[in-house]
Amino acid sequence: MPLPYRGRGSRLASSRVASTSVHSPRRAGRGAPWSSHALRLTRRRHSSEQVPPGPEPQADFRSGKWLQEHAGGDARDSQQTARAGMGSRHRICSQEEVVIPCDSDNDSGSVDLQLSNLEDIKKDPSSLELTDSDIFDITGLSQESFIDSFRHLTQQGPVSEANVERLIQSIQEVFNGELQSEFEKLTFLRSLSSLSQTLPYDETTESFIHSHITDIVHVLNMLIEEEPLHSLFSSVRQEVFITIANLSYQDIHLLFGSEDRADLFSLITKSIITLPSVETLIQLQEIMPSGSYNTECLYRQTFQAFSEMLQSLVVKDPHLENLDTIFKQMDPWLQSTKDHERERATASMAQVLKCLSRHLSLKLPLRFQRLGHFVALMALLCGDSVTEVAEEAAEGMHCLLHVTLRLKCTIYDKKNHPNLRRAMKKCQELLELYSIKQFYSCPFKIAQIFEAFLNSNELFQFVMTTLDGLENLKHPCTQKSAGELLITMVKNAESRFEKVPEIMGVICARLSIISQPRVRRQIINTVSLFISRPKYTDIVIGHLLCHPVPYDRHLAELWRTLEVELPSTTWILWRLLRKLQKCHNEPTHEKMAYVAVAATDALYEVFVGNRLQAATFRLFPQLLMTLLIQIHHSIGLTMSDVAVPSGLYTGQEMSSEVTPLCFAIQATKSLLLRTLCWQEFNIMEKNKGWTLLEGKECHLQGVSLLANALLERNHLLAQKVMYLLVPLLNRGNDKHKLTSAGFFVELLQSPVARRLPSIYSIVRLKDWLHHGNRVFKFLALRGLCYLIKHQDMREDIRSLLPCILDLLCETDEKIVLLAIQILLQLVGTMDFTTLTAMMKTLFTLFGDVRSDVHRLSMTLFGASIKSVKYTDKKGVENQVLDSLVPLLLYSQDENDAVAEGKKCQGKVNLLAQTLMFSKNAKLPIRRAAVLFVDLKALLHDPEPSLCIIASQALFRVQKVGAEPDSRQSIPG
Repeated sequence: MPLPYRGRGSRLASSRVASTSVHSPRRAGRGAPWSSHALRLTRRRHSSEQVPPGPEPQADFRSGKWLQEHAGGDARDSQQTARAGMGSRHRICSQEEVVIPCDSDNDSGSVDLQLSNLEDIKKDPSSLELTDSDIFDITGLSQESFIDSFRHLTQQGPVSEANVERLIQSIQEVFNGELQSEFEKLTFLRSLSSLSQTLPYDETTESFIHSHITDIVHVLNMLIEEEPLHSLFSSVRQEVFITIANLSYQDIHLLFGSEDRADLFSLITKSIITLPSVETLIQLQEIMPSGSYNTECLYRQTFQAFSEMLQSLVVKDPHLENLDTIFKQMDPWLQSTKDHERERATASMAQVLKCLSRHLSLKLPLRFQRLGHFVALMALLCGDSVTEVAEEAAEGMHCLLHVTLRLKCTIYDKKNHPNLRRAMKKCQELLELYSIKQFYSCPFKIAQIFEAFLNSNELFQFVMTTLDGLENLKHPCTQKSAGELLITMVKNAESRFEKVPEIMGVICARLSIISQPRVRRQIINTVSLFISRPKYTDIVIGHLLCHPVPYDRHLAELWRTLEVELPSTTWILWRLLRKLQKCHNEPTHEKMAYVAVAATDALYEVFVGNRLQAATFRLFPQLLMTLLIQIHHSIGLTMSDVAVPSGLYTGQEMSSEVTPLCFAIQATKSLLLRTLCWQEFNIMEKNKGWTLLEGKECHLQGVSLLANALLERNHLLAQKVMYLLVPLLNRGNDKHKLTSAGFFVELLQSPVARRLPSIYSIVRLKDWLHHGNRVFKFLALRGLCYLIKHQDMREDIRSLLPCILDLLCETDEKIVLLAIQILLQLVGTMDFTTLTAMMKTLFTLFGDVRSDVHRLSMTLFGASIKSVKYTDKKGVENQVLDSLVPLLLYSQDENDAVAEGKKCQGKVNLLAQTLMFSKNAKLPIRRAAVLFVDLKALLHDPEPSLCIIASQALFRVQKVGAEPDSRQSIPG
């Protein structure tokens, strides 16, 4: 609805007229006396008050003659006309009542939220149709027209053409000249104000002003620049504000639309906000008395004019672009560290919001895109340490709630009406619980109310602004309010946030400056809320892992003190673990991913904090194996072998003692201690297990030691690890597979190993027997050694005999020895063909330089002879006879170590078995002669048992050699 003609009238004259007592009408609809009291404080602090009269001024710039000559039919009400003959001093400090343009005598339909108007939502929210009338009812705003709002304004007749010409001419002279004295400045400004009143009906005035806007802006800019920043001795500022307001009411905005206008807006805002406090201004007046004005009274009238100027900008602001501009200008002052600057900015915005909420008539598109920032800033100010600031902010917040409701009702389309209805209902229910005073004095309640109306982008603005409030070290109460606002908003908004990485970045940066324990706890709990929601878990973890390791004390505290509900603990720890596991799939020749090191350090901090204890126990098998694999990957690496993101350590020096391996070892130790594996930990300590794990060649020995310790002391956990490893054995790179296989093989000693399907045990070990890596062959044979103890598994293992026999030819001693041990267990079940092939292979090992190899090969050969059936002895006769000479030679081995104990006894037993086997064989005379000489030498051997066997052999050789077909006699 277009605004009616507005003369200067009482609205603008009031800015120049002081009041001895401000009569603030009690606002109907506001049940709490507190809000009315706050309103009175708002007006009293920044309006004229009773001030002792000062000396008479020397000139009256607004005498009746001046008004007649320069303003002609300039509109005045009867009160203003009566003051025309007063001096400037009396005019400023007169007994007239201040008239604030946004207050009407009947305030029942203004900004107070009428909960009764929301009753239909409560009764039947689904039936609500959001028409224009419903919007007014819902928000408690009346449909009072702008004409009714300004009913107290007087309507004056038009100014004569002659007076218009005189005003234009006087203004034109200023454009072409300079303003020297205060009188000239005030004359120019009041002429421009008077001329603005003719705009609705005078085309000449309209043409003149529109064509000289640049000149007007330039002159106003110059006038403000000439005013001192640290004192107030003239009313020029006040007149500038009044002039701008008058033009704004006529839809001529001198503060919007171009860079020079924006600069003027910034300049005049700074000129009033940065003035010293009232107390300082009064002291300055005592030191340097101006003689013309009472400084305190002049300040209050100037500030009131500034406030009215801002209000004039939003009276007709259907797209909220003017509000957006005003907020951008006031934003830095609302966050000022100086109390009096913050109070002035807050009071100004409170009046702007009140005026806007009264005369709001929104149309699409809306250009105010900073609602979240605005709400957060005003909410922070509600908790300000300065009582006046908090009260002003509470007034503004109440009006802002109504603006928000109207705004959301305007932009919501039909598809979102159910969401809006739910938000309205939630708003109503919360407001019914809290009184107005409680509502605006508790930041978390403000967050509860506004959360329902903020979209995802506005929620992001709210959070970021609240986090900025944490930097206010001078006012701890602001930090406290920020913490409450943040935790409440995140808790209520659930999963409607965007740009979570940016939020996490600011939180991590702010942790170092928060000293209040309660606020630190709230900020960390905010991170806990984000990380516990599946939508954000990976995002938050990913961001936290992008910080330098080892973590500083602030991030370490965050990891250690995460407060997460029990159902979410396993999910969070699992996602963190997965970050590390994914790194183990990368090729081993590439640099280690930085995420792997950071995740390992994060796991260590989580274990130390022990807040996720239940999840740690539940995921113990996965955690243990992943950390052991990380140890394997980290052996021999330094941080230079890690793909550290560029710029991560800018300005920081990394200690050479910091290595990926140290993080993995400390995390593994912490895991064992936090899961009560104290005995396993002690076994590792006593047997230098950690040193073994860190070694490149002995890593698997450390793995085996830990596996055996777990199997011995905690059989149940060992079983869980074994079942976990079944699907993991063929995943990841070689180091991943080797560590998993080493642990798995040791667990095959468990009785439950027999329950594993053969595809996961025997078949898998068979695959490893054919693996190109000798370590896998060794592990396969070790596993078969454990499984062969189970009788029901021997049949499956027998099918692997060809593979095992082939391993007797391996150069690796450990592999050969394990193969012989397995064959010793199976030799009694071998068929004749397999025995023959094995004995041939063993015969080649009799001359092996590795003492254990040829000792065990002889033992296996003897066992093979014993296992040959009587009917098959003829088939192996030649092999047995061929083995006699080597056996005798080895029995006289000059190596003391070989000749001692069991090794020598093994040769004796083998020789005896051979002679017993050949008792029915026919021995050629030449071979008997050679054996006779060797056996005769053994008669003098210091080993008694060997002498006995040698004598028995001599007797047998003589008997065999005396056969009728022998053509030579035995010597001696």
